[in-house]
Amino acid sequence: MGAALLLGTTSCSDFLDQSSPSEVDKEFVLSGETSLRATLNGIYENWRSYGLSHGNGTFYNMIVSSSDTEIQPEAYNSQINRWLMSYFWGWQNDGMDDSNWGTENVNPDGNGSFDSTWNNFYDLIGKCNAIIEAFENREDFEALMEGGASTLTQLYGEAIAMRATCYYELIRHYGDCAFLTIQGQEPDGLTNRDYIAEYILNDLQRAIPHMFYASHAGIDKSMFNRTYAEGLIGRICLWMGGYQTRRTDLGEDFYKLANGTVLNFDKVSTNSSRKCFYGRRTDWRSLYEIAEKYLGDAYAKHDGVVFQSTDPRSGDRIYDNPFQYVFQQTMVGYEVDNTYADESVYEVPETNASSNSERPYAFGRPSEGGGSNNYPCKTYDQARLAPMYYYGDFDPQDKRRDVTVTVTGSTGQGAEKLINFKKGSRTTGGLALNKWDENRMTSPWTVKQRQSGVNNPFMRFSDIMLMLAEVRAALHGDADAVAKSVYTDIRVRAFGNLAKAKVDEQIAKWGSLERAIIEERKFEFGGEGSRRWDLIRANLLEEVVPEFWANSTKMINDLRNNGYHTFDNGNQISAYVWTKLVDAKKEFGYRLTTQCPEGKEDDPVLYPSWRGQNDDWAAVAAKNNPSAKGPSAGNLTNLAIKGLFRYIDPSSEEAKALEADGYTKEPWGVDIVNNEKMYNRLVFAGFKKGDPPVYMLMMGPNTIKNSKGKFTNGYGFKSGSAN
Repeated sequence: MGAALLLGTTSCSDFLDQSSPSEVDKEFVLSGETSLRATLNGIYENWRSYGLSHGNGTFYNMIVSSSDTEIQPEAYNSQINRWLMSYFWGWQNDGMDDSNWGTENVNPDGNGSFDSTWNNFYDLIGKCNAIIEAFENREDFEALMEGGASTLTQLYGEAIAMRATCYYELIRHYGDCAFLTIQGQEPDGLTNRDYIAEYILNDLQRAIPHMFYASHAGIDKSMFNRTYAEGLIGRICLWMGGYQTRRTDLGEDFYKLANGTVLNFDKVSTNSSRKCFYGRRTDWRSLYEIAEKYLGDAYAKHDGVVFQSTDPRSGDRIYDNPFQYVFQQTMVGYEVDNTYADESVYEVPETNASSNSERPYAFGRPSEGGGSNNYPCKTYDQARLAPMYYYGDFDPQDKRRDVTVTVTGSTGQGAEKLINFKKGSRTTGGLALNKWDENRMTSPWTVKQRQSGVNNPFMRFSDIMLMLAEVRAALHGDADAVAKSVYTDIRVRAFGNLAKAKVDEQIAKWGSLERAIIEERKFEFGGEGSRRWDLIRANLLEEVVPEFWANSTKMINDLRNNGYHTFDNGNQISAYVWTKLVDAKKEFGYRLTTQCPEGKEDDPVLYPSWRGQNDDWAAVAAKNNPSAKGPSAGNLTNLAIKGLFRYIDPSSEEAKALEADGYTKEPWGVDIVNNEKMYNRLVFAGFKKGDPPVYMLMMGPNTIKNSKGKFTNGYGFKSGSAN
């Protein structure tokens, strides 16, 4: 801790937060492995607490709710800053016919995400620069780097990986930005993103041979390990080798590499008034070849990390869902901290009862509970899923569907509650992310909200697998055996066997193995913020956005006119469903459901699966805080749902019989109709076919002002105090 405190946050300028050089004493920081580890732990703690790319900040406001998969929960007018940030800027030109939907009188910087994201990343970079610079100035540096991995070179590699992670996120969020590698350095202006990417890729390639795997003694998955660094190379190369929107106001030769080579681009669209274009580097294959090597290495050897292809659980419930088990492993309680999911490559650690843990509070199954001593406490959930994703995109036999999406939340007093499609939070706001749920934690913490202690999985091995499959398919075509084999493994896990996985049918449906792999990411990482970036880098917006609008319009019109809509996979979404609370403990012997047994898909309690309530909230309450009032739900804890996937005419005899049996008719798809714009046209708002998508953040007014002319915004953003 003492070493960590040396890395303060005194700025060397007013527009880039970096630790002052005088605050980092080289001899102290590098006097031994213990002090260097303590210093790095302080940087990791800043990375955790800032959130940035995994918790609060722009991940919360912009990334996790902005695609055809993940959408905003709250109403446009109540959270206009989040809506504007989430999609595409400049939607005053998108042809919408409502004058009250637009950017007038809006201060997008009001939530602080622009300046805080920028400043916090540079704060981390400044601290890493201090360690890296001091390490590279050691007299024995070259000797250390001539050998294999050692404790010292591992620590150096972690600092390199942290700096590279921060720059990768900056160039995704802002495009071209300031580039600093020397502690205390002042930038002369913006550096092109390709130069930055080239530099950090070289850094990582130099450091990787000297890093340990996650299985090494003294290394755990809360630290950047060798497999993470190899996966990070894949992420950087896929982004930089993909399509992006770039500036045209910085000079024709602005985008170039370290050797002075000016890059060429295959341009898809250009906007002269916004002074930007959307396109891809013509040398993208060279980046994919780097990714192929390092992702291939990670796939071949990844000690301490596994691909969870089987479900080892057994007992009184049906399990048989390895994808479910991946996330169950992340939901350990405070009694078993410092444990990590087998499939995780790197997790951002959260400590129970002492930190603002955003999983599941902001990214998990909702609860109407209060802020303390509830069962579970309040869970807001910003990560909502589009109704067409759940009903129409997912194959009903895909075991990932119910792990990813839930239709029920919790009352906060031990019972289930239907989530409706009214815009809002908790059990309003539409379909919610189900991958994290305090109901199923090993030892839930109910004393206070946002203290679950659930870690943030930042990289899973399935991501490394799908990135490898994608780059190999792009480089070598549909015949590539490795790409198809890896893709097949992901599909078989999701469906249980090869026949149900329908690998060849999926490839034929999407027209190529590469496209099928990109689409597979939609199901593998739903609610985790991947889809937005995948659509941008793969140049799929002009196909996906009009298709989303057309399909959502048809769904809404059918719900309005007929009371239901039928999807191509046979699922039906209806204006109303029928629900009833039941005693699942008496009927099944448990309250918390797992995988629905095959043949029980008509059971209104077991299907959809992976819901219910904690088996014994009363015991949890007594253990956590014996003096607190326990849950009040009694025995009626689980929600039976009828009409969720099959239309029931409200005037039919079937509906009357259900109501006679104690079921209540509840609004369902009718609330999508009542909030039509926010489930249709405002999703992807600002997108205009033939125009470069402006998806990045602007540099905040304070950053622009304090740079004294060194930085200017592009893409049509103003560079004054009012953006």
